[in-house]
Amino acid sequence: MMLKGKKAIVTGGSRGIGNAIVREFLANGATVYSISRTPAGNQAELEAVAREAGGSLHWHRADVAREEEFTKAVDGIVAEAGSVDVLVNNAGITRDGLIFRMPTADWDAVLRANLTSAFLASRSVARAMIKQRAGCIISISSVSGIMGNAGQVNYSASKAGLIGFSKSLAHEVASRGVRVNVIAPGFIETDMTRALGERARDALMALIPLGHAGTAADVAALAVFLASDAAAYITGQVIPVDGGLSM
Repeated sequence: MMLKGKKAIVTGGSRGIGNAIVREFLANGATVYSISRTPAGNQAELEAVAREAGGSLHWHRADVAREEEFTKAVDGIVAEAGSVDVLVNNAGITRDGLIFRMPTADWDAVLRANLTSAFLASRSVARAMIKQRAGCIISISSVSGIMGNAGQVNYSASKAGLIGFSKSLAHEVASRGVRVNVIAPGFIETDMTRALGERARDALMALIPLGHAGTAADVAALAVFLASDAAAYITGQVIPVDGGLSM
């Protein structure tokens, strides 16, 4: 119950890492406001977890790539909740391809969904956190934003941008008691990574010192810690969850 009584917003909470974070936040007693285009496939399970832990789950439909729609949803949650203790910028997409074949539309779509959405949500929530002189913002980046990855100039740029964005924001809000940190997952078993071919998976596995892929639960466990009071003296940090891939 590390998050008992805390109110959290999680973007892209319907599947993958975002869904695991929603689940672990609920299991630790939080009230969670999940934002996504569709509800989670395990919505009933999440609601049961919330009831058992004494928290609650609220789903808000919004497309993070649509500024007006997304900002309205975030502002509405802040007004409804009265206060927000945690924001997790998790929403993200891929549109992979080599740069000389990449349409500008694919570049724009990834930057808008992965980076601009974090700016929009953080701008809205930071105002409330500064007033209450407390809060925690966590952005889900990627080792691709640290190391780069061929065929992902748009995705890597967006994830590297999240790191610079979060470090700058951490400087801006630290004096008001607001912490900002980044989690950089490596090869995590999700729907997105399962789409990789066997050859690509084998090549990646060979680069991971621990020798196996991580799980969304591995990332969620760190998110719970960073959102909790146990991490009260941690801000402006980028923490990989990658089995040693980025060493």
